[in-house]
Amino acid sequence: MARLTDMRIGVLMGGRSSERDISMKTGQAVHQSLIRRGYDAVAIDVTDRLYDDLKDLKVAMAFLALHGPGGEDGMIQGFLETMGIPYTGSGVLASAVGMHKSTAKTLLLAHGIPLPAGTVVRESDRPSLATILRQVKLKLPIVVKPVSQGSTIGVTIVRRSNQWKDALTLAHRYDSEVMVESYIPGHEATVSLLGTAADGPIVLPAIEIVAPEGFYDFSAKYQKGKTRYLCPAPFPPKVVRHVSELARRTYEVLGCEGAARVDFRITPRGRPYVLEINTAPGMTETSLLPMAATQVGITYDDLVERILQSALDRAHRVAWGIPKE
Repeated sequence: MARLTDMRIGVLMGGRSSERDISMKTGQAVHQSLIRRGYDAVAIDVTDRLYDDLKDLKVAMAFLALHGPGGEDGMIQGFLETMGIPYTGSGVLASAVGMHKSTAKTLLLAHGIPLPAGTVVRESDRPSLATILRQVKLKLPIVVKPVSQGSTIGVTIVRRSNQWKDALTLAHRYDSEVMVESYIPGHEATVSLLGTAADGPIVLPAIEIVAPEGFYDFSAKYQKGKTRYLCPAPFPPKVVRHVSELARRTYEVLGCEGAARVDFRITPRGRPYVLEINTAPGMTETSLLPMAATQVGITYDDLVERILQSALDRAHRVAWGIPKE
């Protein structure tokens, strides 16, 4: 089996999604890390020339630093599989399901994982707020968000009835399907995982996210100093164990591999609800996944190598047609 240092690694970043800028920061940080560790790594901004770029640069493995549609929804994963290029992170199916919140929710609910009550509103429907609240047995506040977006893009917490139409319009700007869910009061938390579906993931320490006004939106995520991160999260041990187990189950039910992150809301009484899974978490040096890894002695460069190694392990299994022991 080839050694990682013998392979040219293409760090795929950028793309066309609304998360392009964040992806570029992730990709640049990963690329610099690989160079520090002595890898033959090249940075590739994903455009419609990607096939030619991968061929011309003789890329043998891809480190995916793409976020949002086209990058973490199974599309790039399927493209790389047709080219026979191993890649980091989850496969086609887990990526597609994880990105499509409604499909992921249906699957997770079938496995008994607690999620907020809600429904899907299609662009052609445009129901009244009263109809939605009655049919789904919700009450204000509610959360309105695109089915297939990340970084809290297009999300509104509807607290008053006069916000409903604008919230739908905003969310439908990004997706023809929109999730409408019960708002869970309490704490925001996230749990990162690292590993493979075959081996079972390492569950990293939970992080509590203390955002301004209690809403971890795009500006709270990416404007420096707006949000506090408490790692490890100062929850009671019982709550920490519960969210860690739910994160592991979510990862395994969806068939994830490599790195992932599961986001939660936790009620004041300590009851957690899974909000969504991110199968391509941010990897800037101040992102939540590296923050959690540091707590268990995994440096940023170590983390990048572990993610890369998981891709090689999967490639080996696929090539030989046998499960990894």
